[in-house]
Amino acid sequence: MSTTRLIKPTESELEILQILWTKGLATVREVHEELAKSKDAGYTTTLKLMQIMHEKGIVKRDDSMRTHIYQAAVNKEKTQRHLLSKMIDSLFGGSPTQLVIQALGDDKHKASREEIEKIQALLDELKKH
Repeated sequence: MSTTRLIKPTESELEILQILWTKGLATVREVHEELAKSKDAGYTTTLKLMQIMHEKGIVKRDDSMRTHIYQAAVNKEKTQRHLLSKMIDSLFGGSPTQLVIQALGDDKHKASREEIEKIQALLDELKKH
């Protein structure tokens, strides 16, 4: 059985996962310092969250040295696909079209010309099938 299907990270856990996916390996202090750039989070809160994530199997921990080293135990792309699928079902009535229309029509997150070209290439490829 795949553990990815059972994992439902919280918003705070996703923030930590983003850091670990970028860094690969990190200590609690390194993760905390990254989080502190964008939000007010206490070190002990970060530590506790990462301990809970370890218990859930979301992160792996190397505790062979005094300073524990963490890494993501879940695949970024699989996690994104899983959460996106849940979001499409719950927020957009199962319609990927509605998701795309909302995403591309959002003034706050305008797609760049390069992104639009990638989207167009994907659409062209999908039309072939």
